[in-house]
This record gives sequence, structure tokens and C-alpha cells, in this order.
Amino acid sequence: MQYTSRFSLLALFIFTVLISNTSGQRRDFVTEQEGELIREAQEIDLRVEVLTKFIDRRLAAANIAGHSWTPPKKNSELWGPEPTGTKSELLSDIRRLLQKSIDDIDDIASRTTTAIEGNEVGGKLFPKAMRNLAAAAARYKPIFESELGKSPSNTDRGLLLQSIEFCDQIVEASSKVPAEESKKKKTD
Repeated sequence: MQYTSRFSLLALFIFTVLISNTSGQRRDFVTEQEGELIREAQEIDLRVEVLTKFIDRRLAAANIAGHSWTPPKKNSELWGPEPTGTKSELLSDIRRLLQKSIDDIDDIASRTTTAIEGNEVGGKLFPKAMRNLAAAAARYKPIFESELGKSPSNTDRGLLLQSIEFCDQIVEASSKVPAEESKKKKTD
């Protein structure tokens, strides 16, 4: 009996240490300043724009496909410091940002009404957000595919494959959004 209770205590101790180490090592995929920008961007089109700029920042920080990022001249201090990390960490951030974009779009799509006019599926902001996100996904996919062929790391390859899959999902979902109506010229 005494041996069993010691074993149980030891197992509980090891489990607690593993849980605390895992949670202590979790990396935030956005900086504190970026998190604030996300909270402020309540309109879905602005939220998508901010999230895609975060992806661009990380592509530049990882020096992927010669990607460059120029912070906006206006209010550049709001963006905070450039993201840092290993290539794998930055690829993980990118995958998580793509997932966040999808989740935010899905959240709006699942609601019948929203607090912000135009954010709903039938509103003017949602289709614009979908088109912009699809355009970004179409731009990112070849970058990820190119990087996939160069990457010797299984971790990086897995992250790139997931990101490519997210890009495919975004483009496919955007095909279900009604096309933008062309602006009609007013005639007198």
C-alpha cells in the first residue's frame, strides 16, 4: 500500500511539473500591441486587414521568399516592435493567425445579427472581408508552397502544410460569397 501511494504522489508531481512547464513555454502568437489592434478592429474587414498585416510582418521577420514589411507611416508606434522568434515559431504564429482569421469569419457567419452594422453575412463588410482574406490567401499559398520545398524541418513542413490547407479553405469559402456589384455610373 505504501509503495502505491508513493508512486501516486510521484506520478502526480511529474504530471504537475509537465503541465506547468508546458503552459510556461506557450508562445503568444501576437504581441501585446498587436492584441490591442485586434481588439480595436471590431469591423470584420478591418480585423482581416490587421491579421493579414501581422502575417506579412512574420513572413518578413522569418525572411521567407524575400518578403518585406513596411509599417504604416501613420501611427507606426501602435504596431509595436517587429515580431521575433525562430523560423518555426514565426511559421506557427502565421498558422495561428490564419486560423484566427477563419475563426473570426466563421463567428460572424454563424450569427444572425451582430452589434456592428454591416458585419453580418448579408452586410457590406463581410463580403469585403472575405474577398480581402481570399486575396491574401491566394498571395500566401505560393509562398508557403515554395518554402515547403526548401524546408528540411518536419515541424516547419507541417506548419506550412497546415497553412496551405487554411489558404485553400479560405479561397473555397470565398467562392460562396456573392460577387461585388459594380458601381453604376449616374447619368443625368
